[in-house]
Amino acid sequence: MLNDKIFRKGFVFQSYRTQEQSPFDKLFEIFKELITHTSGDFDEAIDWLRELDKEYKLTTSDYTIEDFIEDLKNKGYLREEIDTDGNGSLEITAKTERAIRQQALDHIFGKIKRSGQGNHKSKSPGIGDEHTGDYRGYQFGDALDKVSMTESLKNAQINHGIGDFIMSEDDLVVEETLHKTQMSTVLMIDISHSMILYGEDRITPAKKVAMALAELITTRYPKDTLDILVFGNDAWQIEIKDLPYLKVGPFHTNTVAGLELAMDLLRRKRNTNKQIFMITDGKPSCLRLPDGEYYKNSMGLDSHIVNKCYMMAQQARKLHIPITTFMIAKDNYLMQFVREFTYANQGKAFYTGIKGLGEMIFEDYETNRKKRIRG
Repeated sequence: MLNDKIFRKGFVFQSYRTQEQSPFDKLFEIFKELITHTSGDFDEAIDWLRELDKEYKLTTSDYTIEDFIEDLKNKGYLREEIDTDGNGSLEITAKTERAIRQQALDHIFGKIKRSGQGNHKSKSPGIGDEHTGDYRGYQFGDALDKVSMTESLKNAQINHGIGDFIMSEDDLVVEETLHKTQMSTVLMIDISHSMILYGEDRITPAKKVAMALAELITTRYPKDTLDILVFGNDAWQIEIKDLPYLKVGPFHTNTVAGLELAMDLLRRKRNTNKQIFMITDGKPSCLRLPDGEYYKNSMGLDSHIVNKCYMMAQQARKLHIPITTFMIAKDNYLMQFVREFTYANQGKAFYTGIKGLGEMIFEDYETNRKKRIRG
């Protein structure tokens, strides 16, 4: 096991299991982490892998980095792209993107047990499709396929004896079921420049959380929906497949634009249960004006910008869309803003660093699954 931490260009790698792994699997685990950090840049990821190999002797003469690259091609993790000038380059494939999401899920939500069901339970028993183990007497209108024959036969024998078999309506038993509900989630990721300021990489943990959440929902809750958007000076939606390539830009923080897009996406969903998760580390500092120009102010909290945020929070509340803010900053004045924003929405807020962010989002997602959100 590589217990030592390796610091390269702000990256931190630790605790990679090397025992009982094939040479390919050992390198592939590290490669997936490097691809995430380098935003999908294969050449840069391989350069860092070579540096790690020099220091930690990851390869041998029997299996080199070149052998590993060939295996990536043969296994469908790499494809060669030819540009207009006839120059070739290697790019990761959709298979690699899926593997990265799965790794993020394993690292962040490693204790999750896979479930065969893919839906959210409400608290109201009735005519549903998930068994609870509780029984009640048959009532007119109950579907026949809900009748528990085993329990009904048992009742008939107890009530009438086992001589001449008789079953009456009073013997019939129906098993209670739960309605299954669906959840529509929008995950907002701040990509303003502050997400890489002060020597701390905050965007990579945010990407990992998004990838893990996407993999969780698509594999465990396939009837749920997850939309992902990023916001800087503006806000725009991205696809799940785009997450490994996500980068921070030279942007301010237009929180209002992100919330507007999130609510627009959720309005189109038929699901009753809707929620917004917002990951941010900075204060709102930008608005787009009706004429297309930007109003920006990075000095403290601008009342004009902040009030617009509160208005959006209240609007989401009226639409019964709770907003959970994950604030990767602990400045007192920013925490006060988040408290007031949360109060306006009647949502929730977590003040956290980048460590433990994934666990917090998972726990909140699971908590929201278990309660019925008013529609």
